[in-house]
Amino acid sequence: MPTAKLANSLRVAYADEGRGTPVLLLHGYCGSRRYWDDVLPALSARFRVIAPDCRGHGETEATGGSYAMEQLAEDAVQLLDELGVDRAFVLGHSMGGYAALALSERYEDRLLGLGLLHSTTFPDDGAGKAGREKVAKRVAEEGIAGHINDLIPKLFAPEHRESMPEKLRTALDIGYGTSPLGAIGGALGMKERPDRRFVLERLSVPALLLAGEADAVIAPEKRFPVSRADISAVELARCGHMGMMEAPEAFAEAIVSFVRSNGEEG
Repeated sequence: MPTAKLANSLRVAYADEGRGTPVLLLHGYCGSRRYWDDVLPALSARFRVIAPDCRGHGETEATGGSYAMEQLAEDAVQLLDELGVDRAFVLGHSMGGYAALALSERYEDRLLGLGLLHSTTFPDDGAGKAGREKVAKRVAEEGIAGHINDLIPKLFAPEHRESMPEKLRTALDIGYGTSPLGAIGGALGMKERPDRRFVLERLSVPALLLAGEADAVIAPEKRFPVSRADISAVELARCGHMGMMEAPEAFAEAIVSFVRSNGEEG
């Protein structure tokens, strides 16, 4: 896979496949660009798909400290700059959605559209913030494996933990590849993120909100915070937090439909 050294000196690994309308995919916490493996063929057959490993995840360099969502957004914009892409559909899964919202707030002129995939505009509540602190402390003291073993099964719908053992194993393997610095930085950065519902309310480009019916991470009342004609809301039946693995055909079709309805197919 190619790598790029960004203007901020971060070395980023990424996939860049297909031609036509640019679609930037930002993966979730303790994931990597491999999260998109099951949907990338369908997407790259129609569009130019750029899928980086975020800071401290996959094969991208890890740095210390908290990874503010604004920092992850800046990394994404600098990668687009490096690849000569002026505007793109920016779609983020979970933590990647939080970064996409931060990008939208500061760089809306770089967007063709926004996608929140199993993500939300809402910040962590008090219990959520305490949980992030606990994760950061645990990873610092014990390493990554125990945290990943606890985290990943919860991302799949209960029925899929039994019926999709290979996909669960893949997600675990991807998680084990996360740098401890990346897991700590991501947890602390998500803890600090603000409420960005206003970004979605004021957005001047179309948006896709995609949720899983059985998602145990994003509560039902937080999945579709804004309703408007140019906001597409899609719920994947019997799906948890990992639609790209649990229901790849429906997941890819939702993205293809959204991009084709609001852009030009390559």
